Order: sequence, then structure tokens, then C-alpha cells
Amino acid sequence: MSDEEKPKVSLSEPVVLINDEELVDIEELSGELEVEISEEEELRTENAALNDRLMRALAEAENQRKRGERDRRDAEIYGGRKLARDLLSVYDNMKRALEMATDEQRETNKSLFEGIDLTQRELINTFAKHHITPIVPEIGDKFDPELHQAMFEAPMPTVKAGHILQVMDEGFMISDRLLRPASVGVSSGG
Repeated sequence: MSDEEKPKVSLSEPVVLINDEELVDIEELSGELEVEISEEEELRTENAALNDRLMRALAEAENQRKRGERDRRDAEIYGGRKLARDLLSVYDNMKRALEMATDEQRETNKSLFEGIDLTQRELINTFAKHHITPIVPEIGDKFDPELHQAMFEAPMPTVKAGHILQVMDEGFMISDRLLRPASVGVSSGG
């Protein structure tokens, strides 16, 4: 384009020369730029929202994995609670049989009592494998309602009030949960 063909532009008019060929209104061009900028801003906002959703989904998946692992572990440890609770009566009966036997009965039926004793020890070992531990309170221990069940309360001058004066049955824990409280008598003082 020669100098004669180029249009004359005054500084008061808002125009821009593009590619040495056409004149464009600056206001029109700024309007197009605003549209492009607003579209870009929209895309950035959408991208940020999608990124936020992705991070939340990943966090939820991780929480779900941890919850599943904890549930699996709890099922492994506590899943046999009903069976374990039922086996406690077997343990109690074996213990009573051994405690009630006289020396004469033990001599007469030596192999029978050895069998009961071995079976009871095997049951205790099996309990230990499955995180089942006995709660064996002693006379004079402080009564703990989290671990003990008071079967009666009686005045006893030799034992402080709120302390155990008799143990009737052992209690048992399965891992960190109570399976069965220990049955005890509690002193009400002197």
C-alpha cells in the first residue's frame, strides 16, 4: 500500500492500524479483549472448582480406605465376641470343677483332672491368641464400674468403702473392649 492509499487518521479518533491494511476501532477491539479475558477467567474458575472437587474426592477415597482398614481390623479382633462370650461359661465351669475337687477325688481320677486342667490351659492360650485377657481383681482393689459388676454391697470394717471384698467371677477384655465384667462384692465400709 502506498502512502497515498493509506487513510489519514487523526489523533482524536480511536483507531488502530493492523497489518498496514485495515483500521480497527479501539473500543471495538477492547470489547473483544474483555470477552476473551472473561472467558479465560471463567475457565480458570471452572478449573479451580474441578481441582477442588478432585482433591475432595481423593481425600474421601483415602478416608474410605482408612475406614475400611479399621473396620477390617475391628472385625478380625471383635468379630468373635459372641462366640468368646459363650466360651467364657465353659472356662468358668472348668475352673469350678478344678476348684471344687478334693485331693481324694483328684487322686482317684487323676487322668480326668489332668485332662480338664490341660483343656482349660488350652482354652486360656486360645483366648490369648485372640486378644482375650482376664480381669482378675484382688480383694481390697478399688471398685471400677468400667471393669467390675457389683453383685452385692456389704459392711466390712476391714475393707475400705468402695473397695472389693469378694471376687465371684473373673472378667474378660477382648483387646481394649470389655467382654464381661468381673463379678465382685463391694464393701460399704465399717
